[in-house]
Amino acid sequence: MGIVLTHGAGGNAKMALLVLLAEAFCAAGYAVLRVDMAFRQKKPFGPPSPSGAAADRASLADAVVAMRRLVTRSVVLGGQSYGGRQSTMLAAEQPGLVEALLLLSYPLHPPGKPEKPRTEHFPKLHTPSLFVSGTKDPFGTIAEIREAIQLIPARHELIEVAGAGHDLGGKKFAMAATVVERLRMLCAA
Repeated sequence: MGIVLTHGAGGNAKMALLVLLAEAFCAAGYAVLRVDMAFRQKKPFGPPSPSGAAADRASLADAVVAMRRLVTRSVVLGGQSYGGRQSTMLAAEQPGLVEALLLLSYPLHPPGKPEKPRTEHFPKLHTPSLFVSGTKDPFGTIAEIREAIQLIPARHELIEVAGAGHDLGGKKFAMAATVVERLRMLCAA
């Protein structure tokens, strides 16, 4: 199985959480590709522009195609925060592109603005999805995430990371083995 991992708005493919998860997935026999989205390839720092979101999704689609050249089995697309949001939007736009999604700290809404949910595409998401969220994430409480993922018609699960914020603990993230196993089970179901 192959997995493509991408970063959030303020990071890149070298962020500690992605490196840690990539190592855990490799140890479990996965082929892993960590990728910088288009906006990060253009500039080393700073947030993405809303006008570049389609290009960011296209860069993820290209990474999935590259991974499919390496593995003959399933491909999973995963992303932290903005990368996860773009991954879900891509999967909603292109059903069947990947066999599953790994969504780390999905940015359900801007901090302090739960009235602005980022879930309009969830009802079109027919890809099994594993969400991993910290209990102290300002982009969405666990209760808000649980409610929002009910909009997804495909299989979905949520792993709660006690005491973690939006970065899930970064290099101190201690649930990599759990994420690998739960994703394997989700894909096998």
